[in-house]
Amino acid sequence: MNPESGKNNIFKVIGASSLGTLIEWYDFYIFGSLATIIGAQLFPADAGASALINTLAIFAAGFIVRPFGALVFGRLGDLIGRKYTFLLTLVLMGGSTFLIGLIPSYSSIGYAAPLLVLLLRLVQGLALGGEYGGAATYVAEHAPVNRRGYFTSWIQTTATGGLFLSLGVIVLTKNLIGASDFAAWGWRIPFLLSILLVGVSIYIRMKMHESPMFTKLKAEGKVSKNPLKESFSKKANFKMVLLALFGATMGQGVIWYTGQFYAQSFLENTCKLDFNDSRYILLWGIVFATPFFVIFGSWSDKVGRKWIMLSGMLLGIIFYRPIYQIFLDDTDFSQITQQDVKSVSVPVIAKEVQAGDSLITQKSTVVLVNGASFTSIKSLTKTANGKVLDSTELMKDKKLSTTTFWKFVGLVFFQILLVTMVYGPIAAFLVELFPTKIRYTSMSLPYHVGNGVFGGLVPFVATLIASFPGSTPLTGLWYPIGIAALSFVIGAIYLSNQKPDHGEITESNT
Repeated sequence: MNPESGKNNIFKVIGASSLGTLIEWYDFYIFGSLATIIGAQLFPADAGASALINTLAIFAAGFIVRPFGALVFGRLGDLIGRKYTFLLTLVLMGGSTFLIGLIPSYSSIGYAAPLLVLLLRLVQGLALGGEYGGAATYVAEHAPVNRRGYFTSWIQTTATGGLFLSLGVIVLTKNLIGASDFAAWGWRIPFLLSILLVGVSIYIRMKMHESPMFTKLKAEGKVSKNPLKESFSKKANFKMVLLALFGATMGQGVIWYTGQFYAQSFLENTCKLDFNDSRYILLWGIVFATPFFVIFGSWSDKVGRKWIMLSGMLLGIIFYRPIYQIFLDDTDFSQITQQDVKSVSVPVIAKEVQAGDSLITQKSTVVLVNGASFTSIKSLTKTANGKVLDSTELMKDKKLSTTTFWKFVGLVFFQILLVTMVYGPIAAFLVELFPTKIRYTSMSLPYHVGNGVFGGLVPFVATLIASFPGSTPLTGLWYPIGIAALSFVIGAIYLSNQKPDHGEITESNT
């Protein structure tokens, strides 16, 4: 084979696989990126904080079913092939995302709205459970054995790329139609757009050929007759499945979802940052960090996968609490003095009389000398004779000074850098653990349990823990820190830094 032709072929494979996978991640993540707004549409207006927690629970449901999708579509992938299986997952994902954009709000159909969205999220989760394993396996089975880390790391960029695309479309749509229209109906546009993206990806994937290793296996009549049984009933293989889960993907999952999703949720909902600021910070962090997926993936071909992944977990364990404490400290405007204030807008005053008492709300925009600003909402309860019973002030929609903004970008970049360390090498690591005939099934399950259950629950569990009486805003971080620490210990003791040898070669090496 002409080496240059082989190289061009593998990049065509990567391009076709990555586009579809990126779109599936986009479809899956726009829901999480819009959790606050969607919660207001799916639940009663007086639901308060429970609307966000319930919406995050629906978001998490899509992660919980991913392992079942891994079993269903992994089995299909090992029986009929990689190509047609992840074509099916793409159709299911795109159709579900499009339909979410059409679901009426709670005000129109009541609790049927969140139930219908939950059903579609479950379909999304099942589809994603079959997508990633297929794409990673497909690319790995086209790649030279000694460069699997490098070539599969391109697939790894698609998860963060899908998040970047979802954030970009959301911010662009909101800025074009305005905040009020976006909250009312414009949030549906990113969901509806996905049908166009999926159509393009299906067209490209239809032109792909089956992986050479699976084709060879099929021609020789060696395709597994029962991938599930071979994956999980054989003691040696099941041991590798468990080791992959508890020593690698479990820790990798919580690092991924803390560094990207929980970071955004924390900045928006705990620190009360402006909608655009919280997303711009994440967008810049993604832009700066994304190349490191390929860097760490390629490096793992030279030094092994294990210690790169475990180092990412260890750094998260050490630095998460200090980073999130900085987020809190630098967005705490409660101690500002008159000298810090540059201007205050004329307050918009609303008055509501209830049982002789008056609730007076004063809303104004405060601009600080350093360029930061926030919306101040002061609430006073007065009796009929003018006595003030209580007074509270809420600061929201905070915009950071330029210096603090780029400081936050740096902190989010560091978190996503840890994501690239644990995520860049992991596709090659999982592919190499299992033989070709049961690879799709065997690698998909630990990946989607680790990411879907342990990782995907980070925003929901951490937010829920932080809402318990007596907790602090940082209490929720003990969940990802604890999971990462457990995975680090198991991986350090039991994982090997050597590639298993299944006696397989790829078409690229022949």
